[in-house]
Amino acid sequence: MHSLDGKTAFITGSGSGIGRESAFLMAKSGAQVVVCERDEEAGRGTVDTIVDEGGTASLVVADVSDDAQMAEAVEATCRRHGGLHILFNNAGIFPDGDGSPVETPLDIWQWVIDVNLKGVFLGCKYGIPAMLESGGGSIINTASFVAVMGAATSQIAYTASKGGVLAMTREIAVEYARQGIRANALCPGPVRTPLLEEFLSDPAVKARRLVHIPMGRLAEAEEIANAVLFLASDTSSYVTGTTFLVDGGITASYVTPE
Repeated sequence: MHSLDGKTAFITGSGSGIGRESAFLMAKSGAQVVVCERDEEAGRGTVDTIVDEGGTASLVVADVSDDAQMAEAVEATCRRHGGLHILFNNAGIFPDGDGSPVETPLDIWQWVIDVNLKGVFLGCKYGIPAMLESGGGSIINTASFVAVMGAATSQIAYTASKGGVLAMTREIAVEYARQGIRANALCPGPVRTPLLEEFLSDPAVKARRLVHIPMGRLAEAEEIANAVLFLASDTSSYVTGTTFLVDGGITASYVTPE
């Protein structure tokens, strides 16, 4: 078990999916978990589950794309828990309308960039000073396997945003390596979440996706959360600046679509 005793973890988008499972695992490993969610009801559900199981958790309601809200969310975290040691910038969106460059509306492009890329930037903008004051720690930014290869179906805004997260994470890792902060880009393959299940509800679309995955299945959110826990803990003390792929072998494979 990777111990997080005495550490405070701030997790965005932790009302569902990877963020929620990561919150559960970190709490079980001893961390004080701060659930940062725009959806108050979903965030409260994560907090209540952790507390019911004997863990420590609190909720901050914030839109990751809003500068003032993120500043207050991190300040509240430090005020309540005395510091910040783990920053998991996980919140992201993949809206309808995100397609090819010529078809994607500008408002969809901007919305995706604001949440997926600017949201990670704001988490780091306010989280890094708090982590430095706390003696350092670990930043995990959720990118995607599409940050390193083209998607099977066009999703230009999402792919561009995740490529930006990957590049930004590398720069942060280099800048703060000697100040006790590690930063890694988590790059999951397709995960079985409600969002993706809805997207893959068409059997033909799902088949086109699965043919690219050597394991032949989607990841479970808990499998990705296990990687997050490793990166958050001191077990990964010499790991920084990585493109941390958890993708079932997608990026290692060349598969001709059927």
